[in-house]
Amino acid sequence: MPSSSEINEIKASDILASAQKLAEQLDLTAIERDQAGGHAAAERQMIRESGLLDLIIPEAFGGRGVSWNLLYAVIRILAEVDSALAHVFAFHHLQIATILLYGNTEQQHRLLTQTVKHQWFWGNSLNPSDRRTEVARLSKEEGAVIHGVKSYSSGSVGSDWLTFSAWDQNHQALLYGVTSSHRDEIHIQPDWDSFGQKQTDSGNVLFNHVPIPSENILIWPGTALSPRQTLRTQLAQLVLVNLYVGISQGAFKKGTAYTREFSRPYLFSNLEKAVDDPFILNRYGQLLAQVRAAEVMAIEAVKKVDLALTQESPVTPDERGEVAIAVSQAKVIAHQAAIAVTNQLFELTGAGSTRTQLGLDRFWRNARVHTLHDPIDYKLRDLGRFALLGVYPSPNSYS
Repeated sequence: MPSSSEINEIKASDILASAQKLAEQLDLTAIERDQAGGHAAAERQMIRESGLLDLIIPEAFGGRGVSWNLLYAVIRILAEVDSALAHVFAFHHLQIATILLYGNTEQQHRLLTQTVKHQWFWGNSLNPSDRRTEVARLSKEEGAVIHGVKSYSSGSVGSDWLTFSAWDQNHQALLYGVTSSHRDEIHIQPDWDSFGQKQTDSGNVLFNHVPIPSENILIWPGTALSPRQTLRTQLAQLVLVNLYVGISQGAFKKGTAYTREFSRPYLFSNLEKAVDDPFILNRYGQLLAQVRAAEVMAIEAVKKVDLALTQESPVTPDERGEVAIAVSQAKVIAHQAAIAVTNQLFELTGAGSTRTQLGLDRFWRNARVHTLHDPIDYKLRDLGRFALLGVYPSPNSYS
């Protein structure tokens, strides 16, 4: 009889194999779809059929109940070939985490068992920086009515359910809740128009006086979050970290493959092969170190989150702070690696690598767009403050 650790290893191996198979399918059309943009309906269906939508849902609710470490490994595999759909996949799981951290026992059971049963794809309309979606009416008995527009609603097009936030003027605080995407009062706009991450479906959602019953409100305005609940921010930041790592790994693999097969030596290098050029070797060596460092720091940060979320005792503010520092460090390194690798690969591959049909520019465009999510300088400020003063970042939507 296999031990529990052996069973977990088998499960992890099967999940990673499924992720690799899905990545290979997405890779077949990644360049073409990146150039076209729009909604990747067929590929979203591939993700549904992969059996990977329930990874982070606890076994008690019918899901796989895997660790965050394993989930982020899957995200990196997908991001190597298609960081836009890796983003959609990751944000689906982030909304699952929102229910697990913000929802009560009844909400978790109802929403997550139904997610598994119906293979729901969750979208996000939670952007806390956009307060244009407001609470129009609110009562404990009847729930809320929300109205307005929410930007950067990743994964909203083609979703079954949404998480959302709405600003309550009376409490000067956000309400967090869930709703079906398929309602007459909700208008999901396919208007995402960026030069990178083109198929994340991150456009606007219009809420036209949408009634939200009490049972679908996760956090009422003015409710103080526990240190454990604020770990949602760290899970969100780690989505970005692992997307950046995956982009770096994908760009590095494509760049080295092109250099080996097609790059020609510089005319005055007196070399027969580009792979023998000491300057090219040096630069690839530096990039390899950056990519590997980003991956290692991402994994270490995820382990800290996993430990905090699974410990029996309540998470303390200091424990939460330690997680935030680890995630911020990983975020800085992954950000820098993604920009460096996706930019420098062209200097190492040569002019021929800029041909549109190769699609190598998509790695830089995706990294450049995504790393603008929240300023790296504020992460560095937080880390500097911790280094000099021993002060942890204050819990907020980004740290």
